[in-house]
Amino acid sequence: MTELYYRAYQFVVKRIMTRLPWREPLVVKGKGSLMELSRMIAAAHLKSVLVVTDEGISKSGLLDEFLHQLETMGIRAHIYDDVHSNPTIKDAESAASLYKDMNCQGVVAFGGGSPIDCAKVAAVRVTKPNQSISKMRGIFKVRKNMPPFFVVPTTAGTGSETTLAAVITNDGTDEKYALMDLSLIPHVAILDPLLTIGLPEKVTAMTGMDALTHAVEAYIGYGGTAETDKNAKEAAQLVFNNLYHSFNDGGDIEARSNMQEAAYKAGFAFTRAFVGNVHAIAHTLGGFYNVPHGLANAVIMPYVLEYYSKLGVATYQLAELADIVNITQSDDGDKEKARKFIIAIRELNASMGIPEKISGIKDADIPHMIDNAHREANPLYPVPVIFGRADFEKIYRMIKE
Repeated sequence: MTELYYRAYQFVVKRIMTRLPWREPLVVKGKGSLMELSRMIAAAHLKSVLVVTDEGISKSGLLDEFLHQLETMGIRAHIYDDVHSNPTIKDAESAASLYKDMNCQGVVAFGGGSPIDCAKVAAVRVTKPNQSISKMRGIFKVRKNMPPFFVVPTTAGTGSETTLAAVITNDGTDEKYALMDLSLIPHVAILDPLLTIGLPEKVTAMTGMDALTHAVEAYIGYGGTAETDKNAKEAAQLVFNNLYHSFNDGGDIEARSNMQEAAYKAGFAFTRAFVGNVHAIAHTLGGFYNVPHGLANAVIMPYVLEYYSKLGVATYQLAELADIVNITQSDDGDKEKARKFIIAIRELNASMGIPEKISGIKDADIPHMIDNAHREANPLYPVPVIFGRADFEKIYRMIKE
């Protein structure tokens, strides 16, 4: 009876999602496209903007030329760079306070998924100052336009530059959850591959596998449409063709550009079709142990896909993905193709030094993580298999080192 309710809920949500007035960001891409951003901010007649980033980027010099351009145009930039790797409510509240104190008129998110998520939630708090972040968790609880919002991703993975989601961690409980609303879709996305040149190998690997997880979960779930399926398949192909090249040669500008395209397409797919049980589990590892989200997804995904395969679900979809990434033989059946696709994920992980297990998981924490994962996934995520608490526990035990 519970599963029937979940599926009915997902069916209704899918019908609603296909009828929503989706906005796509204005995308500016290519080498040196960052130089367009200051002109766009000036054209919007903004005189003061909040720039949300992290300490590493702030010290790296990536921001310097952009900030100089803003200064020459008479635009004041106020930097908030105290974002944690898994951004917290406190981070977002502090950024929102800076926005209000400095009379900012727009937000620039500059960095990976953490600064982008923090910037989104900060903008939400600016828009709705009398409503707590926890009250806006879940879907369509913002329902109010945000200030002009510009996103400059410096990694290729999260797809946050095109999604309606922002993930935040509750400082007090270590619970990680999402806010989802059409208003969280950025107005402008700058995809400049030069910003990802020299990205550390580990970050390249983890964020790239994050993009692959988005594509796979969006494709094998029941929330997809012809448009999201197309984007998910193209994203998966781009990841398999380019991620290792990006990892192995940080200066490969074509591979870097293609990975940005993969992240964007995967983000487009999952923001409309949702993710699944892999993400529900990954978010708990980020909340409890600060495990980087991409790393958690990379480790968890093959275990969950194997679990599905043993139950005889998602076989056809995984087989299609195997064909798309060109790892099958003409006489392979769907079951064999699906098996090869899961093996290919494990091999891609191994080639980049991503471990097969997550260390540090405490037995005492598993029941609490199960509760959080179950609460996130159900009834919303249109997954191939609805996980009960016992299913989640099996996966936690599998990934535990």
